[in-house]
Amino acid sequence: MPGAAGTIRTVSGPLCPSAVRGPVLAHEHLALDLRRPGRPAAFLDGRHEVAIVAELATLREQFGLSLVVEQTCRGMGRDVAALARVSAASGVAVVAGTGWYCAPFHPPDVRRADVGRLVEILTRDVVDGIGPARIRPGLIGEAGSHGDRPGAPERRTLTAAARTAVRTGLPVATHTRLGRGGLAQLALLTAQGLAPHRIAIGHQDLLDDPAVHRRIAAEGAYVSFDTVGKTAYQDDAARLRLLLALLDAGHADRILLSCDISRHTYLAGQGGQSYGYLFRTFLPRVRAAGVSGDVVDLMTRRNPLRFLAGPGLPGGQASATRSR
Repeated sequence: MPGAAGTIRTVSGPLCPSAVRGPVLAHEHLALDLRRPGRPAAFLDGRHEVAIVAELATLREQFGLSLVVEQTCRGMGRDVAALARVSAASGVAVVAGTGWYCAPFHPPDVRRADVGRLVEILTRDVVDGIGPARIRPGLIGEAGSHGDRPGAPERRTLTAAARTAVRTGLPVATHTRLGRGGLAQLALLTAQGLAPHRIAIGHQDLLDDPAVHRRIAAEGAYVSFDTVGKTAYQDDAARLRLLLALLDAGHADRILLSCDISRHTYLAGQGGQSYGYLFRTFLPRVRAAGVSGDVVDLMTRRNPLRFLAGPGLPGGQASATRSR
Protein backbone atom coordinates (compact mmCIF):
# COMPACT_ATOMS: atom_id res chain seq x y z
CA MET A 1 0.00 0.00 0.00
CA PRO A 2 1.42 3.48 -0.86
CA GLY A 3 2.52 5.50 2.13
CA ALA A 4 4.46 2.73 3.85
CA ALA A 5 6.81 3.96 6.54
CA GLY A 6 10.28 4.86 5.38
CA THR A 7 9.52 6.71 2.15
CA ILE A 8 7.96 10.03 1.25
CA ARG A 9 5.58 10.28 -1.69
CA THR A 10 6.37 13.32 -3.84
CA VAL A 11 4.80 14.50 -7.08
CA SER A 12 7.76 13.01 -8.95
CA GLY A 13 7.78 9.67 -7.09
CA PRO A 14 9.06 8.12 -3.85
CA LEU A 15 11.77 10.00 -1.98
CA CYS A 16 14.10 8.50 0.62
CA PRO A 17 14.26 10.75 3.71
CA SER A 18 18.03 10.33 3.88
CA ALA A 19 18.26 12.17 0.55
CA VAL A 20 16.74 15.30 2.09
CA ARG A 21 19.74 17.25 3.34
CA GLY A 22 18.20 20.71 3.60
CA PRO A 23 15.17 22.25 5.28
CA VAL A 24 11.53 21.47 4.60
CA LEU A 25 8.62 23.89 4.39
CA ALA A 26 5.98 21.81 6.17
CA HIS A 27 2.81 23.66 5.12
CA GLU A 28 2.61 25.70 1.92
CA HIS A 29 0.47 26.25 -1.15
CA LEU A 30 1.79 26.51 -4.70
CA ALA A 31 -1.55 26.33 -6.54
CA LEU A 32 -4.95 26.96 -4.95
CA ASP A 33 -8.20 28.87 -5.23
CA LEU A 34 -9.94 30.00 -2.05
CA ARG A 35 -11.60 33.06 -3.53
CA ARG A 36 -14.83 34.13 -1.87
CA PRO A 37 -16.57 37.49 -1.48
CA GLY A 38 -14.12 39.80 0.26
CA ARG A 39 -11.12 37.57 -0.55
CA PRO A 40 -10.34 38.31 -4.21
CA ALA A 41 -6.59 37.65 -3.87
CA ALA A 42 -6.85 34.21 -2.24
CA PHE A 43 -5.52 32.23 -5.17
CA LEU A 44 -2.33 31.09 -6.86
CA ASP A 45 -2.53 29.89 -10.45
CA GLY A 46 -0.64 29.70 -13.72
CA ARG A 47 -0.13 33.45 -13.77
CA HIS A 48 2.09 33.10 -10.69
CA GLU A 49 3.93 29.90 -11.57
CA VAL A 50 7.10 31.54 -12.88
CA ALA A 51 7.38 33.69 -9.76
CA ILE A 52 6.82 30.70 -7.48
CA VAL A 53 9.46 28.66 -9.29
CA ALA A 54 11.92 31.53 -8.97
CA GLU A 55 11.29 31.89 -5.24
CA LEU A 56 11.75 28.17 -4.55
CA ALA A 57 14.84 27.90 -6.75
CA THR A 58 16.42 30.85 -4.95
CA LEU A 59 15.66 29.28 -1.56
CA ARG A 60 17.22 26.02 -2.73
CA GLU A 61 20.37 27.87 -3.72
CA GLN A 62 20.59 30.13 -0.67
CA PHE A 63 19.28 27.92 2.14
CA GLY A 64 19.28 24.41 0.71
CA LEU A 65 15.47 24.15 0.60
CA SER A 66 14.84 20.51 -0.27
CA LEU A 67 11.13 19.82 0.12
CA VAL A 68 7.79 21.65 0.18
CA VAL A 69 4.72 20.01 1.69
CA GLU A 70 1.87 21.42 -0.40
CA GLN A 71 -1.41 21.12 1.49
CA THR A 72 -3.98 22.16 -1.09
CA CYS A 73 -6.60 19.41 -0.99
CA ARG A 74 -10.07 18.78 -2.43
CA GLY A 75 -12.28 21.87 -2.62
CA MET A 76 -9.30 24.24 -2.49
CA GLY A 77 -8.47 24.40 -6.19
CA ARG A 78 -5.92 21.60 -6.10
CA ASP A 79 -3.77 21.31 -9.26
CA VAL A 80 -1.27 18.47 -8.97
CA ALA A 81 -0.05 18.98 -12.55
CA ALA A 82 1.05 22.50 -11.58
CA LEU A 83 2.85 21.08 -8.54
CA ALA A 84 4.77 18.69 -10.77
CA ARG A 85 5.80 21.52 -13.10
CA VAL A 86 6.91 23.74 -10.20
CA SER A 87 8.91 20.92 -8.64
CA ALA A 88 10.67 20.04 -11.90
CA ALA A 89 11.47 23.66 -12.75
CA SER A 90 12.68 24.68 -9.26
CA GLY A 91 14.59 21.54 -8.33
CA VAL A 92 12.66 21.34 -5.04
CA ALA A 93 10.72 18.18 -4.20
CA VAL A 94 7.00 18.69 -3.54
CA VAL A 95 4.52 16.57 -1.60
CA ALA A 96 0.85 16.80 -2.65
CA GLY A 97 -2.15 16.36 -0.38
CA THR A 98 -5.66 14.99 -0.41
CA GLY A 99 -8.64 15.21 1.93
CA TRP A 100 -11.11 18.02 2.55
CA TYR A 101 -10.70 21.51 3.99
CA CYS A 102 -13.23 23.09 6.37
CA ALA A 103 -16.98 22.95 5.73
CA PRO A 104 -17.43 26.26 3.86
CA PHE A 105 -15.25 24.79 1.09
CA HIS A 106 -16.74 21.29 0.95
CA PRO A 107 -17.95 20.36 -2.54
CA PRO A 108 -21.67 19.46 -2.75
CA ASP A 109 -21.01 15.73 -3.20
CA VAL A 110 -19.16 15.63 0.14
CA ARG A 111 -22.17 16.99 1.97
CA ARG A 112 -24.22 14.03 0.72
CA ALA A 113 -21.65 11.24 1.24
CA ASP A 114 -21.26 9.04 4.30
CA VAL A 115 -17.89 8.29 5.89
CA GLY A 116 -17.47 5.01 4.01
CA ARG A 117 -17.86 6.73 0.66
CA LEU A 118 -15.42 9.47 1.68
CA VAL A 119 -12.84 6.85 2.65
CA GLU A 120 -13.25 5.23 -0.76
CA ILE A 121 -12.60 8.56 -2.50
CA LEU A 122 -9.45 9.30 -0.50
CA THR A 123 -8.13 5.76 -0.80
CA ARG A 124 -8.53 5.94 -4.57
CA ASP A 125 -6.45 9.14 -4.59
CA VAL A 126 -3.72 7.46 -2.55
CA VAL A 127 -3.65 4.14 -4.39
CA ASP A 128 -4.47 5.13 -7.98
CA GLY A 129 -3.15 8.69 -7.96
CA ILE A 130 -4.69 12.04 -8.86
CA GLY A 131 -5.35 13.29 -12.38
CA PRO A 132 -4.16 11.95 -15.73
CA ALA A 133 -0.58 11.65 -14.47
CA ARG A 134 -1.82 9.62 -11.46
CA ILE A 135 0.23 11.65 -9.00
CA ARG A 136 0.04 10.11 -5.55
CA PRO A 137 -0.39 12.32 -2.48
CA GLY A 138 2.09 12.08 0.37
CA LEU A 139 -0.25 13.20 3.13
CA ILE A 140 -3.88 13.83 3.95
CA GLY A 141 -4.23 17.52 4.50
CA GLU A 142 -4.99 20.16 5.19
CA ALA A 143 -8.01 18.43 6.71
CA GLY A 144 -10.03 21.21 8.26
CA SER A 145 -12.53 22.33 10.84
CA HIS A 146 -13.84 25.81 11.47
CA GLY A 147 -14.50 26.26 15.18
CA ASP A 148 -13.82 25.01 18.68
CA ARG A 149 -15.29 21.66 17.66
CA PRO A 150 -15.78 20.21 14.18
CA GLY A 151 -19.30 20.49 12.83
CA ALA A 152 -21.14 17.43 11.57
CA PRO A 153 -19.77 17.58 7.97
CA GLU A 154 -16.26 18.18 9.31
CA ARG A 155 -16.56 15.23 11.69
CA ARG A 156 -17.28 13.05 8.68
CA THR A 157 -14.39 14.37 6.58
CA LEU A 158 -11.94 14.21 9.50
CA THR A 159 -13.10 10.69 10.37
CA ALA A 160 -12.57 9.69 6.75
CA ALA A 161 -9.12 11.28 6.81
CA ALA A 162 -8.15 9.28 9.90
CA ARG A 163 -9.51 5.98 8.59
CA THR A 164 -7.77 6.48 5.25
CA ALA A 165 -4.54 7.32 7.04
CA VAL A 166 -4.75 4.13 9.09
CA ARG A 167 -5.44 2.14 5.91
CA THR A 168 -2.71 3.68 3.75
CA GLY A 169 0.02 4.76 6.17
CA LEU A 170 -0.14 8.44 5.26
CA PRO A 171 -0.04 11.14 7.95
CA VAL A 172 -2.78 13.73 8.54
CA ALA A 173 -2.17 17.49 8.76
CA THR A 174 -5.04 19.70 9.89
CA HIS A 175 -6.37 23.21 9.44
CA THR A 176 -7.76 25.01 12.46
CA ARG A 177 -9.39 28.41 12.30
CA LEU A 178 -7.02 30.77 14.13
CA GLY A 179 -5.58 27.76 15.95
CA ARG A 180 -8.80 26.86 17.73
CA GLY A 181 -10.17 23.34 18.01
CA GLY A 182 -6.91 21.44 17.77
CA LEU A 183 -7.51 19.27 20.81
CA ALA A 184 -10.95 18.30 19.51
CA GLN A 185 -9.40 17.37 16.16
CA LEU A 186 -6.74 15.30 17.88
CA ALA A 187 -9.34 13.43 19.94
CA LEU A 188 -11.46 12.68 16.88
CA LEU A 189 -8.53 11.49 14.77
CA THR A 190 -7.00 9.26 17.43
CA ALA A 191 -10.42 7.76 18.23
CA GLN A 192 -10.25 6.18 14.76
CA GLY A 193 -7.02 4.40 15.65
CA LEU A 194 -4.62 6.91 14.12
CA ALA A 195 -1.45 7.25 16.18
CA PRO A 196 -0.73 10.79 17.46
CA HIS A 197 2.71 10.84 15.83
CA ARG A 198 0.95 10.62 12.45
CA ILE A 199 -0.95 13.86 13.13
CA ALA A 200 0.08 17.51 12.81
CA ILE A 201 -2.32 20.07 14.27
CA GLY A 202 -2.22 23.20 12.13
CA HIS A 203 -1.96 26.95 12.69
CA GLN A 204 -1.05 26.70 16.37
CA ASP A 205 1.08 29.84 16.15
CA LEU A 206 -2.24 31.73 15.87
CA LEU A 207 -3.40 30.42 19.26
CA ASP A 208 -1.89 32.18 22.26
CA ASP A 209 -2.32 29.23 24.61
CA PRO A 210 0.94 27.49 25.56
CA ALA A 211 -0.95 24.93 27.66
CA VAL A 212 -2.77 23.66 24.56
CA HIS A 213 0.50 23.45 22.65
CA ARG A 214 2.10 21.46 25.47
CA ARG A 215 -0.84 19.07 25.63
CA ILE A 216 -0.84 18.41 21.87
CA ALA A 217 2.91 17.73 21.98
CA ALA A 218 2.69 15.63 25.15
CA GLU A 219 0.11 13.41 23.49
CA GLY A 220 2.62 12.79 20.72
CA ALA A 221 1.22 14.90 17.86
CA TYR A 222 3.08 17.62 15.99
CA VAL A 223 2.39 21.29 16.75
CA SER A 224 2.48 23.28 13.52
CA PHE A 225 3.69 26.87 13.75
CA ASP A 226 2.92 27.25 10.07
CA THR A 227 1.73 30.80 9.43
CA VAL A 228 5.06 32.45 10.17
CA GLY A 229 5.17 35.96 8.74
CA LYS A 230 1.39 36.45 8.59
CA THR A 231 1.59 39.39 10.94
CA ALA A 232 -1.96 40.54 10.18
CA TYR A 233 -3.09 37.46 12.12
CA GLN A 234 -0.38 37.27 14.78
CA ASP A 235 2.68 39.32 15.59
CA ASP A 236 5.94 37.45 15.12
CA ALA A 237 7.05 38.47 18.60
CA ALA A 238 4.12 36.45 19.95
CA ARG A 239 5.01 33.54 17.65
CA LEU A 240 8.57 33.58 18.95
CA ARG A 241 7.38 33.68 22.58
CA LEU A 242 5.06 30.71 22.01
CA LEU A 243 7.76 28.77 20.19
CA LEU A 244 10.32 29.34 22.93
CA ALA A 245 7.79 28.27 25.57
CA LEU A 246 7.21 24.99 23.76
CA LEU A 247 10.94 24.45 23.37
CA ASP A 248 11.57 25.16 27.03
CA ALA A 249 8.86 22.62 27.89
CA GLY A 250 10.99 19.98 26.16
CA HIS A 251 8.97 19.51 22.97
CA ALA A 252 11.50 20.42 20.28
CA ASP A 253 10.83 17.10 18.56
CA ARG A 254 7.15 17.94 18.03
CA ILE A 255 7.40 21.31 16.23
CA LEU A 256 6.88 22.02 12.52
CA LEU A 257 7.52 25.41 10.89
CA SER A 258 6.26 27.01 7.68
CA CYS A 259 4.69 30.14 6.17
CA ASP A 260 1.38 28.97 4.59
CA ILE A 261 1.61 31.17 1.50
CA SER A 262 -2.03 31.11 0.38
CA ARG A 263 -2.59 34.11 -1.90
CA HIS A 264 -0.64 35.80 -4.65
CA THR A 265 -0.16 39.02 -2.68
CA TYR A 266 2.12 37.08 -0.32
CA LEU A 267 4.64 36.51 -3.13
CA ALA A 268 7.86 38.51 -3.04
CA GLY A 269 7.23 40.09 -6.43
CA GLN A 270 3.96 41.54 -5.15
CA GLY A 271 5.49 42.94 -1.99
CA GLY A 272 4.61 39.99 0.25
CA GLN A 273 6.67 38.11 2.79
CA SER A 274 7.34 35.18 0.37
CA TYR A 275 8.15 31.54 1.00
CA GLY A 276 11.55 32.64 2.25
CA TYR A 277 10.34 34.63 5.23
CA LEU A 278 10.96 31.71 7.58
CA PHE A 279 14.63 31.50 6.60
CA ARG A 280 15.42 35.18 6.08
CA THR A 281 13.54 36.78 8.96
CA PHE A 282 12.08 34.42 11.56
CA LEU A 283 14.81 31.83 12.03
CA PRO A 284 17.49 34.50 12.62
CA ARG A 285 15.31 35.75 15.50
CA VAL A 286 14.98 32.19 16.78
CA ARG A 287 18.75 31.74 16.74
CA ALA A 288 19.27 35.14 18.39
CA ALA A 289 17.03 33.94 21.22
CA GLY A 290 19.54 31.17 21.92
CA VAL A 291 18.10 28.24 19.96
CA SER A 292 20.89 26.01 18.69
CA GLY A 293 21.49 25.08 15.09
CA ASP A 294 20.76 21.46 15.96
CA VAL A 295 17.28 22.38 17.19
CA VAL A 296 16.63 24.52 14.13
CA ASP A 297 17.56 21.54 11.95
CA LEU A 298 15.27 19.34 14.05
CA MET A 299 12.29 21.65 13.58
CA THR A 300 12.87 22.38 9.90
CA ARG A 301 14.14 19.04 8.58
CA ARG A 302 14.12 15.99 10.85
CA ASN A 303 10.69 16.59 12.36
CA PRO A 304 8.84 17.00 9.04
CA LEU A 305 10.66 14.00 7.61
CA ARG A 306 9.59 11.82 10.55
CA PHE A 307 6.03 13.14 10.24
CA LEU A 308 5.88 12.29 6.54
CA ALA A 309 7.79 9.00 6.51
CA GLY A 310 6.84 7.59 9.87
CA PRO A 311 8.74 6.79 13.06
CA GLY A 312 12.09 5.09 13.19
CA LEU A 313 14.14 7.70 11.40
CA PRO A 314 17.35 8.64 13.21
CA GLY A 315 17.92 12.04 14.77
CA GLY A 316 14.54 12.50 16.43
CA GLN A 317 15.92 14.23 19.48
CA ALA A 318 17.95 17.37 20.05
CA SER A 319 20.50 17.59 22.80
CA ALA A 320 19.30 20.96 24.07
CA THR A 321 16.55 23.40 23.33
CA ARG A 322 18.54 26.58 23.81
CA SER A 323 22.12 27.56 24.36
CA ARG A 324 22.77 28.29 28.02
